[in-house]
Amino acid sequence: MDKVSVISGRAIPLGLKNVDTDVIIPAHWLKTVSREGLGKGAFETIRQAPGNPFDVEDFAGAPILIAGDNFGCGSSREHAAWAMLDMGLRAVIAPSFSDIFAGNAFKNGILAVELPQEQVDRLLEVAKTDPITLDLENQVVTTPYQDRFAFEIDPFRKHCMLEGLDEIGLTLKRDEAIETHEKTRAGSLPWLDAPQSYRRDAA
Repeated sequence: MDKVSVISGRAIPLGLKNVDTDVIIPAHWLKTVSREGLGKGAFETIRQAPGNPFDVEDFAGAPILIAGDNFGCGSSREHAAWAMLDMGLRAVIAPSFSDIFAGNAFKNGILAVELPQEQVDRLLEVAKTDPITLDLENQVVTTPYQDRFAFEIDPFRKHCMLEGLDEIGLTLKRDEAIETHEKTRAGSLPWLDAPQSYRRDAA
């Protein structure tokens, strides 16, 4: 995944509570295993409503979404994170997230930031007219109006996002240890590499 350090730009002021994964990406979009093109179906039902924030020209290409409490609840579809990433979102700010969604977001390089409701309300107001900046290294969200909101993040997740390490990347970081193990295993556990035969006794 791409490295995440500073994310800055306009933020879509959604603000809705209990937005579940079926709202993020409806079930009829789940027939594909590709991550590409899912952005077209992201928040499809919300986009059908006149005046929704996704159709506001000022928010076109916005890298940040500001949501309400319990964002990403519902089924555990990773397509939700794929769809958001495909539409250009790199971060979501909300008072709370579903644990499974937060995990899927992290694995796909989307920064999920939890802030108290009053701070989220302030950002929703600022987002209507001005950009917002998320600084992962310093764990702070700032605005042009000197707002400065600190957030917490698991140190392991922070490290992975700053370095752009997904599960495959983490494994490859251990390639020397893996290679050493494979070389020494043949001597200590030779039967693992021996040809295997299968014998089925007659009934």
